Amino acid sequence: METAAETETLDLDDMDQAQWNEYAFDQGWGDGFPLVMPTEELVERFVATCHGDNEPLPSMSPRRVIPTMQAMAANAVMAGARPEYFPAVLAAARAVLDPEYNLHGSLATTHSCAPMILLNGPIRNQLNVNCSSNCFGQGRQANATIGRALQLILMNVGGAKPGIMDRSTQGTPAKYAFCFGENEEESPWEPFHVRRGFAADDSVVTAIPAEAPHNINDHASTTGVGILTTVAGTISQPGANAIYCNAPIFLILGPEHAQTLHRDGWSIADIQADLFTRSALHISKVSEENQVSYDEMDRPLVDDHYPMVKTPEDFHILVAGGPGKHSAYIPTFGATTECSVRISNA
Repeated sequence: METAAETETLDLDDMDQAQWNEYAFDQGWGDGFPLVMPTEELVERFVATCHGDNEPLPSMSPRRVIPTMQAMAANAVMAGARPEYFPAVLAAARAVLDPEYNLHGSLATTHSCAPMILLNGPIRNQLNVNCSSNCFGQGRQANATIGRALQLILMNVGGAKPGIMDRSTQGTPAKYAFCFGENEEESPWEPFHVRRGFAADDSVVTAIPAEAPHNINDHASTTGVGILTTVAGTISQPGANAIYCNAPIFLILGPEHAQTLHRDGWSIADIQADLFTRSALHISKVSEENQVSYDEMDRPLVDDHYPMVKTPEDFHILVAGGPGKHSAYIPTFGATTECSVRISNA
């Protein structure tokens, strides 16, 4: 049964910030970091940024409650976000509520996945989103708090409490916040959202349950084929959820690797086709027990190799980061797909 999320107005007048945090932690509302006090005035300022965005929201797993705008805004306030970030937070919530995202499965799994939030379009510059050096790391309020706001919404509204409904065996630091933007300015190819059918001037959120980024270091290769040899070898591993579920994989190319590939004439489709073939895992690297498991799951075996993804197009390629000969790949949960939503009021 689906119900609206409970909306409770608390009397915070007699609390200071330290007392509020103690109270919130006692209620189980926190992620371990301090929380900003969600006063009624602040919550209403956040909600006001989304006036006109009246599309109903579906229920949120695992509690199957329908999130209210006020409940989501309160969590965005607690995350330390600015009011102008809230349309992006709301769009991210809409993305993870798309049935194709498989929110319940991604929260109940023992896999160490978290919602990866990718931002494209003008919103990146409007909100000062980090798309360049250290884009997966600390230092920008937008990256940190948009990602954190969604996580708090999933915990406090959806009920994904660690060890209760969030059953991840080990978890991941990405469960605190995982938000970055594409470095469209230094990409030699069309931006990711444009390739997905959006206009270049649309501001778009894409979300998918994913692991934290895995680094790909290649300082020596001077050709596109050399870089892709390193990329394919790094991706090809038997312990990835991708091979269990033929899940999509995101390849986040650093600008220097991207420019070398483009110089040598590689298109996105060329890279996808090459990686599909050369990242396939040889059967000798797969235990006999897992081979039986793959057979039962109808995992294809092609010339003694298991493809890491279903099709070449399941390698999603974009550019982010700054100077340096590093890239990253991001395996995803599986039984899911990436979901993109245009940000209203952006």
